[in-house]
Amino acid sequence: MIKIAVDAMGSDHAPHSEVEGAMAAVEEFPVAVVLVGPEQIIHAELKRRHCPRHLPIEVQNASQVVTMEDMAAASFRKKRDSSIHVSARLVREGKAAGVVSAGNTGAVMTTSKIVMGVLPSVDRPGLAAVFPTSKGKPAILLDVGANVDCKPFHLEQFAIMGDVYSRVIFNVARPRVGLLSIGEEASKGNDLTKEVYGLLKKSSLNFIGNVEGRDLYNGSCDVIVCDGFTGNVALKVSEGLVEAISTLLREELSATLTSKMGYVLSQKAFANFKRRLDYSEYGGAPLLGLKEVCIICHGRSNGHAIKNAIRVAYEFCNNKLSERIEAEVARITATGEVRDPRLSVSSELPSPRRIH
Repeated sequence: MIKIAVDAMGSDHAPHSEVEGAMAAVEEFPVAVVLVGPEQIIHAELKRRHCPRHLPIEVQNASQVVTMEDMAAASFRKKRDSSIHVSARLVREGKAAGVVSAGNTGAVMTTSKIVMGVLPSVDRPGLAAVFPTSKGKPAILLDVGANVDCKPFHLEQFAIMGDVYSRVIFNVARPRVGLLSIGEEASKGNDLTKEVYGLLKKSSLNFIGNVEGRDLYNGSCDVIVCDGFTGNVALKVSEGLVEAISTLLREELSATLTSKMGYVLSQKAFANFKRRLDYSEYGGAPLLGLKEVCIICHGRSNGHAIKNAIRVAYEFCNNKLSERIEAEVARITATGEVRDPRLSVSSELPSPRRIH
């Protein structure tokens, strides 16, 4: 059974959301969970929720907690027994297959990269977010914050990793890859996007050219690539827009519908609408390019979001996504499509880790 380490002290509502999500996940998916954090606090929450003894949930003590105010590098150096550090160490030691955390994003990324390591053929991991689209099939946007300043070959690697993610997890046979820019024409954009356009045009990916911000939701693209600064702005704007639309729609429906039946039907339609846009349905954002699996959740994650993040971690481990990404980046590197000489080439897949 695949075992996932969950940073039980990461979210705004820790450890309530993490414990709730872990209990739901192990009952729904073929997965075991290790809750990492101060063991007395976690055991108290498990007892409060009357967690059945037969559930495959373990508790691993960690005496320190990384807060949202902690600097990433400083927290890694000074808090070696933090819940996220211990979680990552469990994965490195083969005692868990992946880690889920809703904690300080910078600290989670820094700790995961250093403790678990980056794939040999990947220069920088990319944080991928999933967006719902009007055509029903989700779109992947990366990077959404792991790398603020990028070189052209970084975006090329993001495109490769997003392509593998889309094929393996969402079963898209040949993902359409787009480059986020200010216009569809190849001449539009800054120096970075113009150079990346040329690289992707020459690659074996199904590159459809430049796409604009509106294409995040219209389903015209399966994978959208950008630098982390642009991607994070797009992500935060989208989150704010979804919240605003949901609030306004609820207010208008309540104000205009007077009959009881009409109100019930409108509430059902509103619930379905909100579910399609709810970030908790997708669990969290995977940090693609690591040797192991790391899923980073929103700080406001509830139990449902944590449960789905554990599901995503399970799917990544079960499908050996990291190994597939390494093989694909290495293959393209070997054929000369990735032109940065600093990237190493590996012709063999890493051997799967044995989970204890």
